[in-house]
Amino acid sequence: MEHDRIHIKDLLVMGIIGINPEERLDPQEILVNVTMWADTRAAAASDDIADAVNYRTINKALIAHIEGTRPMLVERLADELANLCLELDQRIHRVELTVEKPGALRHARSVGVTVTRTRA
Repeated sequence: MEHDRIHIKDLLVMGIIGINPEERLDPQEILVNVTMWADTRAAAASDDIADAVNYRTINKALIAHIEGTRPMLVERLADELANLCLELDQRIHRVELTVEKPGALRHARSVGVTVTRTRA
C-alpha cells in the first residue's frame, strides 16, 4: 500500500554543529526538511487529532534535539532526527529528512545531507 506524505518544510533552528573549533562556539542556522510517510485515512475520516500523526509534537521534538545536542557532523544529526521521527509515532513508516547548513560553503547557499529511514 502506498502511504500519504506529511511534510515539515524549512524548519530553521539555531544549534551547534560542525568540526571546526569556531563552529563549536556559537549556534548557527540549521535548516531541516522532513517528509514522513503514513496512512492518514483514519484521521481524515474521524477528523480527530488522536488519529493523526501530530506534526506539532514532532516539530517540537526536532527543535529540542537540535538545540540540545552538539553533533560534529550533519550526517549524524540527520540520522538522529530521522530516527526520532520514527520513534515518536508508530504510524510513520518511512522518513526522508534533509539537514542543511546555510552559508557553510563559499559561493553556495547551503550544504546538506538527505537520509531515508524506514521502520524495520
